[in-house]
Amino acid sequence: MKQQRDPSEEFSRRQFFGQAGCAALSSVSILSTLMNLKMAGNAAAASLPPGDDTRSMVCLFLSGGNDSFNMLVPSGAGYAEYQASRSNLALPKAQLLPLNLAESAGGLNFGLHPSMPEVQELFNGIGRDPNKRRLSFVANLGTLIQPLTLAQYDSGDVPVPKALFSHSDQTDQWQTSLPQGVRQFTGWAGRAADVLHSRYNTGKVSMSISLSGNNLLQTGSAVTQFVITPSGSLTFTGPSDASDPTNPLWLKNRSLNSLMEQRYTNLLADSFAGITRDSIQAQRQFQSYFDSFDDSAVRGFFPVGYLGDSMRAVVKSIAIRKQLGLRRQTFFVSFGGWDHHFELLDAQGGMLSQLSKLIGGYQKALEALGLANDVITFTASDFGRTLRSNGRGTDHAWGGHQMVFGGSVKGGRVHGTFPSLALNGPDDVGYGGRILPSTSVDQYFCEMLQWFGVSPSDMEYVLPNIRNFYNPASATPPLGFLKRA
Repeated sequence: MKQQRDPSEEFSRRQFFGQAGCAALSSVSILSTLMNLKMAGNAAAASLPPGDDTRSMVCLFLSGGNDSFNMLVPSGAGYAEYQASRSNLALPKAQLLPLNLAESAGGLNFGLHPSMPEVQELFNGIGRDPNKRRLSFVANLGTLIQPLTLAQYDSGDVPVPKALFSHSDQTDQWQTSLPQGVRQFTGWAGRAADVLHSRYNTGKVSMSISLSGNNLLQTGSAVTQFVITPSGSLTFTGPSDASDPTNPLWLKNRSLNSLMEQRYTNLLADSFAGITRDSIQAQRQFQSYFDSFDDSAVRGFFPVGYLGDSMRAVVKSIAIRKQLGLRRQTFFVSFGGWDHHFELLDAQGGMLSQLSKLIGGYQKALEALGLANDVITFTASDFGRTLRSNGRGTDHAWGGHQMVFGGSVKGGRVHGTFPSLALNGPDDVGYGGRILPSTSVDQYFCEMLQWFGVSPSDMEYVLPNIRNFYNPASATPPLGFLKRA
């Protein structure tokens, strides 16, 4: 019988990499862990099964809490309820961009925020071709420990996520999929990497690539993150290596490389130097392939600026994955500034326009490079927002809508259950229209992880609460937004 792994315990074995309690670990245990990680990396190539399928998952995290009730709006039945609840923040019905549903969504029709024509095209079909629908919405998602009704919430008989409506806590819970309040140091994508990396990958470069620094989502127990910038990896190379030897950066890099090239009699020092050498080699290898890939044919698809450059770097990194020995990859890109307490209409309109251009150009680049069918990109955010206006903005709430897109997505649909938007209605937990999620983030993540290759037997390690919502061994998908082979 396969022993269930506890992600909290597994991560505690690597806390010496940056946690305050590292001093409590003995040098023997540190050395043992370093050597185990090294051996695990060496064993990866030998255990790789045959096959050439490649799949990538990309998380676009809208940090701050996007007001998605003004992103996806009921345009027929349900609009009057929306308008009454949102009052001065309601978008005029005539300005909504029409969405042509591929299948019924409970009798509702929807419009999109007027700043998002690129997303409208991905939903309705690229070039107005309904066979090229690439994007769907998943309605009213949120963190949950187990299914929850409004009556259970009011009575307190069923546990709810810790610190609801807190930015830091809810961000962590979206990234760990563990809302119980237990201190957690691994994310669900990191745990997925733990079970998939040696099965699918042989390269030195980690399958967990971040364009936004270190994050909890991709933190695993064995697989570490690989942080890059829009220009590529964080190497100790560059113009300074071949230029003026009096340059301080050249001197620093030369000194560091010299230290790493030494062999040490102390086993701990020698293991640390060896792992650092491997990391430097991985960075250089990545940069070499990254620089050699010519993306001139798709460069013009991306908006100018850091976010556009970041998503272009994601596409380049996906394009070189086979050279890197990676059949599985995850990516993390954070887009901040969505905490619109004081000005929603103008501020969010501008940001949604930027997001739409970013998504539209990125997806078209994947299409042009023939990568669309094996890349799934999804949005996430701290939480939804209150329906009621606080004057000019909205406050922290709970459930909200997310987008998922790619060639494997059943596009043109609104999946899940769209809630009632009535204040004090059947889905409002109170405090100005905080909507109780009807779908757990576990169901959202599970469907993508099934496509990604996580087996039913490993799914509970990756998503410890999944059986509260879905049986991983079921032949029916959790939500049905992905095509099945």
